[in-house]
Amino acid sequence: MSKSHYLSLFLSLLCFIQTIEPYAQTTPPTPHYPIPSEAQLCWHEMEQYAFIHFTINTFTNKEWGYGDESPALFNPTAADPDQWARVIAAAGLKGIILTVKHHDGFCLWPSAHTQHSVRNSPWMDGKGDLVRRVSDACRKHGLQFGIYLSPWDRNHSGYGTPSYIEYYRNQVKELAGNYGPVFEWWLDGANGGDGYYGGALETRHIDRQQYYGWPETIQQIKMMQPDVLIFSDAGPDIRWVGNESGYAGTTNWNCLTADTLYPGKAGLSPLLEHGAQDGKSWIPAEVDVSIRPGWFWHSHEDSLVKSPQQLFEIYLNSVGRGANLLLNIPPDKRGLIHENDVNALLQWKQLRDEAFGINLAAKAKVSTDTHRNNDAHFAAAKLTDNDPETFWSTDDDIAAGNIFIRFENPTRIQYVVLQEYIRLGQRIDMVEIACLEGDEWKTIASATTIGHKRILALPSTETIALRIQVKSTKACPLVSNIEVF
Repeated sequence: MSKSHYLSLFLSLLCFIQTIEPYAQTTPPTPHYPIPSEAQLCWHEMEQYAFIHFTINTFTNKEWGYGDESPALFNPTAADPDQWARVIAAAGLKGIILTVKHHDGFCLWPSAHTQHSVRNSPWMDGKGDLVRRVSDACRKHGLQFGIYLSPWDRNHSGYGTPSYIEYYRNQVKELAGNYGPVFEWWLDGANGGDGYYGGALETRHIDRQQYYGWPETIQQIKMMQPDVLIFSDAGPDIRWVGNESGYAGTTNWNCLTADTLYPGKAGLSPLLEHGAQDGKSWIPAEVDVSIRPGWFWHSHEDSLVKSPQQLFEIYLNSVGRGANLLLNIPPDKRGLIHENDVNALLQWKQLRDEAFGINLAAKAKVSTDTHRNNDAHFAAAKLTDNDPETFWSTDDDIAAGNIFIRFENPTRIQYVVLQEYIRLGQRIDMVEIACLEGDEWKTIASATTIGHKRILALPSTETIALRIQVKSTKACPLVSNIEVF
């Protein structure tokens, strides 16, 4: 090879190095704390899952049992958790949280620490274990399994004394150690009041902050289930959204400072609904709501199951506002999800599939007016590459930017979906969407927070182009995904 050829190769290599040098020096944005754990990131991806309330109350037509109900009342004639899991998976939900013990104290597993359980019921001649059957059905159908173990127990004679805390932790040990991985552990805020309490028939008040010794109990759960997330009014991993009506706040920060919070603390609803922009911990919101007026099945509510359209609105106002949706689906006395509930769930799934079936942004021309260091690794193409680990970003000192989506022909649109790259924190607190009318941009929607997912329902609009304007952020914006429907 001639010297001139070597020289040509050297110059070409030098030009290539100079071309990629700015990209090689581009560093991704630093995290804006707080940030989610790996387990919380997986939880965000689930988006929606089912609650199952099924116990003595199903047979007594109550919402809160008093604790004096005989185990002999529990006798579902055709209990089929496999049917529950099939229906829930078909509806597009990703898991089941089972109420293994509600406030009445009746246990759906044969606990060694009480007689008030399925062991003393006629169901399966006292040899059944509903917790086992539900956890097995979840694994079979690809669902995550979660546990609700009520802190309050209106049956136990020792409730309100130290002996009950030992009892509760013994049951934690049974449940956390014998039923496989648990993705979420639910701690109800309803604690203390009147009850049977082993025949005492009295009202017992407890110090909700101190009585349970929550730090020790939570540590016990996490030692046995390292990947579990704990839900309560105050987290520490997932917070209640502050209502049971099916919506998260229109502003919904995943952040909260929980130093003085605890399960059952009163007056938290406004804070829990919206989170705290300057919160110190990542504690995202979960929206719990029932498909029926009540949490347990009641025959008179068979005609009051929420319609597919109502469920769709709940989806938009929960998952579509960056929260996760926990939808309660109570089995009936047979131990089956009622036909009316099944029909509503499957039709709701169809509505979601129809609304979010074809992503118009996938074939549109997407551009931005700025991206980080002019590096292709952070450019507009990352918004529609279907890779959750890539994102569009700006330079550190730029807290705003415009994203343009241009269609080949005038296109009718109804929804825009936005997702932040929350692995590095939640940042955006103001965004506007405009459509192009002639030569002018017309604002048609706006939002504050984005988080894991924001679904913006638009007035029915036909346009050739959209502009998504990130107007305000806590740090340089990171948007990982945009979809248009």
